[in-house]
Amino acid sequence: MAAAGGWLGRLRGAHKTALLQDGKRKVHFLFDDGKEMAEEYDMKTNQLLTRKWREKNALGACGKWQTEVGEPHPPVTGAPATELIQESSSNPVFVRKDTKSSFQWRVRNLPYPKEVYSITVEKEQRCCIVRTTNKKYYKKFSIPDLDRYQLPLDADALSFTHANNTLIITYQKPQEILAAEEELYKELKRIKAANDGDGECKTQ
Repeated sequence: MAAAGGWLGRLRGAHKTALLQDGKRKVHFLFDDGKEMAEEYDMKTNQLLTRKWREKNALGACGKWQTEVGEPHPPVTGAPATELIQESSSNPVFVRKDTKSSFQWRVRNLPYPKEVYSITVEKEQRCCIVRTTNKKYYKKFSIPDLDRYQLPLDADALSFTHANNTLIITYQKPQEILAAEEELYKELKRIKAANDGDGECKTQ
């Protein structure tokens, strides 16, 4: 667990602020290198709902939030954005939504039957690859949590299913991650949290 301690140590050492709002615990992490991470947890289940990152650009200004877990927010720039969304509404949408015991990804707008898909673990490249036999969809994705804890990818932990035009990919979390997440959540609950209103935790 030495490597896991390294990432857990970084999380513990980060400056954290918390806000309780709409049944969610929203936690903002500021790391020594200036990177920011914002997470939202369901307060009833302790389930991670959202994780976003941002870092400063070369000029020191804050960049845009990049979503790692949860629904990415559509751009709020008025009509052109709406047109863009309409235009791409039939394209596959790749979203990560975890459960307590697994990392999970959903690829919407994939109407092909389950037998068309194959998902492989590429250990050397530290990624997973989704392919279809009809050559209609290809996606390469990594599991940043395993990288941060320096854990190997395990093909046996990976499974998938298909329903309602959605491919659901599940990767069982290794024991090291489950233990570290438990530790972290205990710590987050100890942070004195603001209730509703404006906290430092606003991520929009």
